[in-house]
This record gives sequence, structure tokens and C-alpha cells, in this order.
Amino acid sequence: MPAPLILASIMTAMAFIAFPANAQIAVGEEHCVVNVRPDDALNMRSAGSASSRVVSKLRYGRCGVMVVANCKGQWCPIEDGHNGGWVNRRFISMVSPAMYCVDGISGQKRLPVRAYPSDHSRVIKELLPNQCEIQFLPYSTHGWQKIRVSGYEGWTLARHLSGQ
Repeated sequence: MPAPLILASIMTAMAFIAFPANAQIAVGEEHCVVNVRPDDALNMRSAGSASSRVVSKLRYGRCGVMVVANCKGQWCPIEDGHNGGWVNRRFISMVSPAMYCVDGISGQKRLPVRAYPSDHSRVIKELLPNQCEIQFLPYSTHGWQKIRVSGYEGWTLARHLSGQ
């Protein structure tokens, strides 16, 4: 399959990975934008209301969003490193602590971390057997989990990861 068709197939499969409306939210922790179409953005607002002024727009997949105080109903106060405002809690989900390790890979084998959730996607990093300090980002699809490790973000097969 030619590379553009592979990428188009991957992007179609990832088009909209939905997460439950009750995703975990924690004050002082990093969160990512979820439940937004990849071609759309989450509106950060000046107050906790859909009719409040839009301060900034956060694209799908954006992480580094910090919840700075307790949510009030469905609205959470956040900072994104540049702006502060409010978002509906349905559109953010907490990044896991770095408590996962490579599991089920032995010998000289390495676990590939790929740019997209596909065996045909380019490898951006290889993880050693039993490597730990892996964070789960709140995105998964068809057995693939998006992770962050050693400053890299990418996709790997979830079956090769376990909690510490």
C-alpha cells in the first residue's frame, strides 16, 4: 500500500477517539484535549459558560493542560502554558503517572514506538525490555496506546505494557 494511502487509512481510523464524559480530572495534574474532532478545536473560555468569550482554542491531542482549581459543575479552570480560562470537563482527560513498563519483550528485541497507531507507521523510538517510566496519554484505539517516554510521544501496542 503506498504511503499516502496508509496515512489516510490511519487518520481515518483515528478520526475521532471518544472518551467517557466522566474521564478523570485532577487539580494540579496534566491533562490532554479529548472528544474533539481532529479538524476542530476546544474553546477555552473566559468563564465557565458556553456563552463566555473564547480566550484560546486548543487542538485535539494537545497535552500540557493543567487544571488549576476544582471544577465547578461541568466547567474546569485551566492553564495551557500561555493562557488561562475554562473548559468543559468532557473535553479533557488526565495523563497517567509514569507507572508503566515494557512487558513481554525479551532478549535483543525492542518495542517500537510509532508516529501513528499502525504497524506501517514510522518508528520514532525503540524501548528496551523492562523499560519503565512510561506515561499513558489518554488516547487508545484498536489495541494501540499513545504514550510518553523519555521526551517522546507516540503509539505502541498496549499488550506490551504493564503497570509497575
